[in-house]
Amino acid sequence: MKSIQVFQPEFLLHGADYNYEQWLGYPDILAEDFRLIREAKCNVMNAGIFSWAMLEPAEGEYHFEWLDQLMDSLAENGIRAILATPSGAKPAWMSQVYPEIRLVDEHGRREPHRLRHNHCPTSPIYRQKVKQMNTLLAERYKEHPALLLWHVSNEYGAHGCHCGLCYAAFRKWLQERYGSLDALNHAWWTTFWSHRYTDWSQIEPVDRSVHGLMLDWMRFISDQVIDFYLAEIEPLQEIAPDVPITTNFMQPNVGLDYWKFAQYVDVVSWDSYPRWHSQQEEWPIGLKTAFFHDLHRSYKRQPFLLLESTPSVTNWQGISRPKKPGLHFLSSLQAVAHGSNGVQYFQWRQSRGGQEKFHGAVVGHVSHGHTRIFQEVTAVGRYLAQLGDLVNTCNRAEVAILYDLQNEWALNLAQLPRSEEKHYQERCVAHYQPFWEKGITVDLIDSSTADLSPYKLIVAPMLYMLRDGIEERLGRFVHQGGTLVITYLSGLVDQSDLCFIGDFPLRSLLGLWVEETDVLFTHDVQSLEAVPNNDLGLKGSYPITHFADIIHLDRAQAMAHYGHDYYAGYPAITVNHYGNGRSFYIAARSDRRFLHDFYSSLSHQLRLPQAIQTQLPTGVTAQLRHNDSKQYLFLMNFQPTSQEISLGESDYRDALSAERLRGVLELEGYGLRVLRLDD
Repeated sequence: MKSIQVFQPEFLLHGADYNYEQWLGYPDILAEDFRLIREAKCNVMNAGIFSWAMLEPAEGEYHFEWLDQLMDSLAENGIRAILATPSGAKPAWMSQVYPEIRLVDEHGRREPHRLRHNHCPTSPIYRQKVKQMNTLLAERYKEHPALLLWHVSNEYGAHGCHCGLCYAAFRKWLQERYGSLDALNHAWWTTFWSHRYTDWSQIEPVDRSVHGLMLDWMRFISDQVIDFYLAEIEPLQEIAPDVPITTNFMQPNVGLDYWKFAQYVDVVSWDSYPRWHSQQEEWPIGLKTAFFHDLHRSYKRQPFLLLESTPSVTNWQGISRPKKPGLHFLSSLQAVAHGSNGVQYFQWRQSRGGQEKFHGAVVGHVSHGHTRIFQEVTAVGRYLAQLGDLVNTCNRAEVAILYDLQNEWALNLAQLPRSEEKHYQERCVAHYQPFWEKGITVDLIDSSTADLSPYKLIVAPMLYMLRDGIEERLGRFVHQGGTLVITYLSGLVDQSDLCFIGDFPLRSLLGLWVEETDVLFTHDVQSLEAVPNNDLGLKGSYPITHFADIIHLDRAQAMAHYGHDYYAGYPAITVNHYGNGRSFYIAARSDRRFLHDFYSSLSHQLRLPQAIQTQLPTGVTAQLRHNDSKQYLFLMNFQPTSQEISLGESDYRDALSAERLRGVLELEGYGLRVLRLDD
């Protein structure tokens, strides 16, 4: 069962999580809310999240009247509803009556009722209860005029349960994967430290020394959460087949394989909480946030939804400063620039109590709209309402970065000679940065499922684990004329986390083999020296840190050599002409300046399309959303001071005022402009 449709809203969404049920005893507040919702130009509200205890306060006793009232009020005010299922937080009575549904930790202890997502994903009882509740919701609201989208649960995570039900399911999963204990023992190399299993019942995922075991446990948990989700959406799809479905993803460090998960949602949505003002400069935070936006657009290569963000602060980051004036508008429209069909917030109204009572909201404890935050949210709503033609346009990329979540899991488990600061995600962002600085759209892709054909350039940083025949697929891509960049710490293990023996699996593609890897302490700095007249015109010396592969060439040509130590003169950057294409190997961790020079030259050679043909100042970036008839250029300034942008010879118009713009455009600090290319 896969997603049923592509979600294409008729307008850009603007709204928030509305915890209506928290305010049932405050009718004056509820009445005022709808006035403020209209004033803030909100056209959608997320409803029913974490509402199970209000919907079913005792087993079999249902109270939908308050939700009926909310849905009717939304419809009367011309506001659509993204209606949630409440499985993310089960009611206390359920934990008491059915203790089986509570999580068990790795020491075999049953967890008490607390927090949220505190359920066993395997429990038949909990699955039955969820199906029952979701059936009632679907039957009751399937034709309600307010209903726009199902929001299934909330922020699924890989909350591993160690109960007998989960262990039995894990062992069944392993039997289906490996077929026999002999195959499993070989894949996990269990003769090391005498860990060989002689019966399936001996397998318990608590031994972190068996990397294959722990990697498969992570895969199983991810698959089990997806299986739980699929069971949860079954009644929604059967009873309301025309209502699209989403669930809110998060940053990809929660242990779920979102590449697999994404195929089962009709629209990818996610919750973005950058830690603004946490660094001396703002643009690196804007850079990483852009990476995550592009990742969520790339899961389905379709527009996504920003389902949660904060209009001001978060309360769980340790330190979270209010956004300075202008930054909320910029950060909200940044999501739209990278492919979101809307901007939504957690939360509409600040809670009076509980864990997130000091989390930011559109309406704070002062309970009125005469605040800077409310006015800035309203400005976003007004702007989005005037960008109606933008909805469902797309971002098209000719360059992709291979960001494999299972590769990251395996690399994190690996006890390398330098296990500190492996930083897989951070290095993917580092390779993304030169394109972001030039306004070149980037897709993120997975190694097991991605279609490589749309791209001219593919970058694969630290591809430690080779799975699902990715080396063959990359080989075909290059042989047919593509350009590939691979870095150090690549091609070391197979998908079972077994080290390759004998020939280097990427040897033919890269035209080289790796003998060993030097790992550098923090105080060590190696250098690479560019070879004269190399393929990319690199010149001079660049510092390198952390990792340095010592390689031998077959057919590849050296573009740079190491500068010193016992491997001085050995190749550090290489190029191999393979079929009709080229593969580059970056054998060491390089700095920002090298990556800028390397990718600038490569982008020029490949004629990668830029959003705007001009040199952008540091901290300023550009993105292009378009379809066959419209092109929207987003210019974004993540500096606190104004910056000048040369528009070149192209004719642009302001997307709202239609003012013709040429020459130089000044972007104020934290400023953003949306332009249309004048046809």
